[in-house]
Amino acid sequence: MQTVTNWDALADQSLRTGTISRDDALQVLRAPDDQVLSLMAAAYRVRREHFGNTVQLYFLMNAKSGLCPEDCGYCSQSKIATAPVPKYTILQREKLLDAARIAKERGAKTYCFVISARGPSEREMKAVEQIVPEIKAQYGLDICACLGILNAGQAVRLKACGVDRVNHNLNTSEAHYADICSTHGYADRVATLENVRRAGLELCSGGIIGMGEADEDVVDMALALHDLEVESIPLNFLNSIEGTPLQTADNLSPQYCLKALAMFRLVNPTRELRIAGGREIHLRSLQPLGLYAANSLFVGDYLTTKGQAPEEDYRMIEDLGFEVTGTTNL
Repeated sequence: MQTVTNWDALADQSLRTGTISRDDALQVLRAPDDQVLSLMAAAYRVRREHFGNTVQLYFLMNAKSGLCPEDCGYCSQSKIATAPVPKYTILQREKLLDAARIAKERGAKTYCFVISARGPSEREMKAVEQIVPEIKAQYGLDICACLGILNAGQAVRLKACGVDRVNHNLNTSEAHYADICSTHGYADRVATLENVRRAGLELCSGGIIGMGEADEDVVDMALALHDLEVESIPLNFLNSIEGTPLQTADNLSPQYCLKALAMFRLVNPTRELRIAGGREIHLRSLQPLGLYAANSLFVGDYLTTKGQAPEEDYRMIEDLGFEVTGTTNL
C-alpha cells in the first residue's frame, strides 16, 4: 500500500461520497508524523463543510458507580477491577437534577447520565422515566442515556419518557472484542444499538483507542459506526487505570490520536465526532488541533477520572475562533 500524500484528495472523496475506503483509512492512521498538519487541514475541510466552526458541549454524570458484573478490561468499575472507585446505586432525584443544573451552567447542550451495569434494573428504568421529563422541563437539555445492554421494550420506554439519544459504545472492532471482555460479546452491543434505532432514538456509539488493538481494528470500528449510521461518535483514548487489566497499556502518541480523529472524520463526515476520555492525557498540548477534526467535547469530568477545567475548554474554543453551539450562557 503506497503512502497517500495528497490528503486533500481524500477530503474530496469524503465530501463527495460520504466516506473513504478501508485502505485509505489505514493510510491515514499510518501517515508519517510530519504529515499530521496537512492531514488535519484536510479533515478540517470536511468538518467545516458539515459543522462550520461550531463546537457542541456534553456533560457527563456517573449516575451509578461501581458494582458492575461485567469484566471489561479497561473499566475501573468492573467486577475484576481493584481500582478504588466510589460505589453507589443510582443517584436520587435531587442529585441528578443538580447535575443537570451544572450541565446547563457549563454551556452543555446534552446531559449524559451513565450507570455501571450489564443493563438497567426495573428500579433504574423507573428512576430514569421519572427524572428525564423533569430535567427537560427545568433545563431544556437534550438527554443521552447510557444504561448498558437494552432490550426492545426498554428502548421504547426510554423514547416514551423523553430520552433523545442512547449511548452504547462498540468500544473496538468485532475481531478484537473478545480480548477486552468475556461476559458479553460484540453482537450484544450491536443488538442494543438496533433496538435503540427501532425505538426511534438517536444512536451515540464510539470506542476506545489504545487497548492493544491493531490499526485494522481502529479502522474497522470506524467503518462499522458508519454502516450503523450513528448520529454521534465519542472517541476515547485509553486512560490506563491502576487496578484494571489494561493498567500498563500506554502506547499512544499525540500524533497518532490526531490521525485517528482525522480518520474518523473522513470515514464519517456528517456525524458528530466528540473528543472524549483521555484527551488531556494523550493529546496534551495538541488538544486544540483535535477540534479541526472533531466538533464536540465533554466539558468537565468523566466517569471516574478528572477532566480539564471547563474554563480551559472555553478558552481553547475561543482561541481557535470557534463557537459553542446550543447555548447562550458563555
